[in-house]
Amino acid sequence: MDLNYSAEDEEFRREIRSWLEANLVGRFAQLRGLGGSGREHEAFEERLEWNRHLAAHGWSCVGWPKEHGGRGLSLLQQVIFHEEYARADAPARVNHLGEELLGPTLIAFGTPEQQARFLPKIVAVEELWCQGYSEPGAGSDLASVSTKARLEDGQWVIDGQKVWTSLAHHADWCFVIARTGTGDRPHHGLSYLLVPMDQPGVQIRPILQLTGTSEFNEVFFDGARTDADLVVGEPGAGWAVAMGTLGFERGVSTLAQQIAFQRELDAVVDLARDNGALEDPLIRDRIVSAHMGLQMLRLHGLRTLSGEQGIEASITKLLWAPWHRSLGELAMAVAGSAGLTVAEAPYGLSPLQSLFLFSRADTLYGGSDEIQRNVIAERVLGLPKEARA
Repeated sequence: MDLNYSAEDEEFRREIRSWLEANLVGRFAQLRGLGGSGREHEAFEERLEWNRHLAAHGWSCVGWPKEHGGRGLSLLQQVIFHEEYARADAPARVNHLGEELLGPTLIAFGTPEQQARFLPKIVAVEELWCQGYSEPGAGSDLASVSTKARLEDGQWVIDGQKVWTSLAHHADWCFVIARTGTGDRPHHGLSYLLVPMDQPGVQIRPILQLTGTSEFNEVFFDGARTDADLVVGEPGAGWAVAMGTLGFERGVSTLAQQIAFQRELDAVVDLARDNGALEDPLIRDRIVSAHMGLQMLRLHGLRTLSGEQGIEASITKLLWAPWHRSLGELAMAVAGSAGLTVAEAPYGLSPLQSLFLFSRADTLYGGSDEIQRNVIAERVLGLPKEARA
């Protein structure tokens, strides 16, 4: 990927920077820095309004083709958009799962009818989505899902349970991996279904996290229904569609994530300077290592953007997840004994305490480190598959 910015790219950077400066004012100014991993509860309705304001001015789904309602930005311009959005400390968007995952999946694999039905409402932020992948017995091992669906009277009838479903309590729809047939291999017979959440057959139970928040959920399907034509790809061939979605999940927007990481690292450095921890040579060494690691993450992300997000996606996950988890550990080392007490009762965590607690899950969600290593070992290095009980 050519990392040299053209005059057109720099003009685009000025455009988005100026627009954010002019619009993150008034009631929207109070939303700066709100939301994100472990903090999705913050001003959700207000952030939804902000997302719709973005959409009304053409700033949603910027990487989508113009014929599907996007701006058709180049990869480098998408990088610029996400970086400037993060640098402006704009609030975390609530439409990520629809805009970054389901939308591109429908563009790649969906029928024209599915695209016409769902894409405009994602662009306008009129329908929110969640992801029905993980199950209690099939977390990172997606091929082992046991949720089942059968055709009955022109509809899919779905029974099973999903877990760690982000923002299910706010979602209108869920893209669900369910077993609709059998095959010679575990990933055969899976289908990728689009399921409405507001129906009697769907029950949502929020999961209380270490951070005291509940952005993850359990979702129970008990005779839930969706129309027969709301299967993406062919019935029983949903594995390739699901893998496509995971590739989109680790695309351009992860570079904005690294801007947020930089802001967190800066907060750790500021605390170390204020409380004297910076005088400790071991702490200084860890801060320097964190800084170098973050620069490497960005360069790696840029280098791999123009390639297929297959194995590269697994490598990227293996790089950023341990880095971010170690940043949480560094934050607590810098905080010292103050990191063990809350600022206010009953459980008022500081941002760095929330960083530490939530980042413990980084190496688990989105595909655990063990699964990512297996993918690389088996598909790239040709090593024998891991023995299974």
